[in-house]
Amino acid sequence: MSQTVGDYLLERLATWGVKRIYGYPGDGINGIIGAFTRSSDGQRPEFVQTRHEEMAAFMACAHAKFTGEAGVCLATSGPGAIHLLNGLYDAKLDHQPVVAIVGQQARAGLGGNYQQEVDLTTLFKDVAHEFVQMAMEPTQIRHLVDRAFRIALDERTVTAIIIPNDVQEADAVAQPPHKHGTVHSSPGYRPPRVLPADEDLDSAAAVLNAGSKVAMLVGQGALHAGEEVSQVAEVLGAGVAKALLGKAVLPDDLPYVTGSIGLLGTQPSWTLMQECDTLLMVGSSFPYSEFLPEEGQARGVQIDIDGKMLGIRYPMEVNLVGDSAETLRALLPRLERKTDRSWREQIESEIAEWWDLLEKRAELAAEPINPQLIFRELSERLPDGAIISSDSGSAANWYARDIKLRQGMMASLSGTLATMGPGVPYAIAAKFAHPSRPVVALVGDGAMQMNGLNELITIAKYRHQWSDQRLIVLVLNNRDLNQVTWEQRAMEGDPKFEGSQDLPDFPYARYAELLGLKGIRVDAPDHVAAAWDEALAADRPVVYEAITDPEVPPLPPHITLEQAKALSSALISGDPNAGRIVKQAFKQKVEEFLPGR
Repeated sequence: MSQTVGDYLLERLATWGVKRIYGYPGDGINGIIGAFTRSSDGQRPEFVQTRHEEMAAFMACAHAKFTGEAGVCLATSGPGAIHLLNGLYDAKLDHQPVVAIVGQQARAGLGGNYQQEVDLTTLFKDVAHEFVQMAMEPTQIRHLVDRAFRIALDERTVTAIIIPNDVQEADAVAQPPHKHGTVHSSPGYRPPRVLPADEDLDSAAAVLNAGSKVAMLVGQGALHAGEEVSQVAEVLGAGVAKALLGKAVLPDDLPYVTGSIGLLGTQPSWTLMQECDTLLMVGSSFPYSEFLPEEGQARGVQIDIDGKMLGIRYPMEVNLVGDSAETLRALLPRLERKTDRSWREQIESEIAEWWDLLEKRAELAAEPINPQLIFRELSERLPDGAIISSDSGSAANWYARDIKLRQGMMASLSGTLATMGPGVPYAIAAKFAHPSRPVVALVGDGAMQMNGLNELITIAKYRHQWSDQRLIVLVLNNRDLNQVTWEQRAMEGDPKFEGSQDLPDFPYARYAELLGLKGIRVDAPDHVAAAWDEALAADRPVVYEAITDPEVPPLPPHITLEQAKALSSALISGDPNAGRIVKQAFKQKVEEFLPGR
């Protein structure tokens, strides 16, 4: 039998080093799915069957985040292709290389209002704006694959290849004819060394050397530059705040790391930004200006490999286009060590007090469990090399503040899109990419009901492939879409609307047991620590269901007068849990003002 386009496609993907493809079958990609059956293991990528195409795109995004490689997802034409979009936008907005391969109706039927015919080129034009192409004949496949991968990796973005089903089944053309109008491409990509000009490095150093209170803000663009960030911070006597996607840049146990920034951030990060006279931003596009220095307060230097992202968050004096690690290494010899360490000492003192405050807040009583206690006890037990994924929602609040990452750990979430649903698929992709490392997903019950429950089936299906079975899904069962409930109260001044916010209860741990996983249900604070020990010692993946109090407030590092007025309005307007909210908020806030703090 001659080689089909489907066969050649898998062969070319393997040439690009693709180890697995996340997807869901359908008749629009039968020619590709059939090729999996004709090639042997080791000569083609593994097909990982998800429960939904959106989950396949999330997993492809997470694969890119946790490996640095391009993630690949596969979907059928029409509805399957449409399902990919949310996960692909997650990758696009977080600047991750993902290649989407989708089917299409036969060429002869296009334009004829055929069943499941969707204008996929137009549909994907925004999410895959750098490269989306439809293969109209077999000769194109080689260069479409090569360009899709090279552009995805070079631009750190999403690309898409659309292949009609009759093209998939046609005879492959591995080498186009040597004639006018053909394209002759090759595989392979290595990132370049990107450095600013010497005069720009000198200008940046002059700004940083002149400052006496230097603050650093690092994001995911500095994930590979932790050592360089640490060295620069030490020379400058700087405190280092982290955007959510940059949480793993530096360990949280370093005394000068202030933790996360923003609404989900820490008080030391707030102080760092409000009192600094110089700001060095590295690999971050953190968008919330109210958590950065006021304009004119600080001189600024920004480093980013993407020149389009420079100078749009704070008016920077010097903008450096360059790789974070390379640029910081080039900058270091130009920097003068700060002899006055009073600024650093002030920041370190506030950080120590902050961690002590979080300890006290986690111990406060709640009905029945304070969610901060769940995260504090997990943080103390995280195994070396753990990989953490968090969903959006209140789980992200406690992840941002209460989880202490150590050296060698990895962590991520949907940073820019902040969509619900990626917590469990991110964890699955992390486990496929690093099967010998422990993985923990931190998920609210809203996201779990949205799609996490179905992906437990995927965990059950593939868990035997993983050499280390430690994959724990924490579910915060508070029967509330908690993050939105608090946003309604604190930002809009509206009481909780139970019709939209209340969730049905569900036996998450018992459902896990039905799938052959281990289920642990915790409804008392005295059992939290022992349950984590049990989960981390289990011989199979675990669902850790914690019954938590939805009225424990995710307090921002700084409460504005407008937020206080809005919350008061919500309580006065008849919030169903006003009494418990006041009680919990008072207990959480009063800890800041106790003697000795």
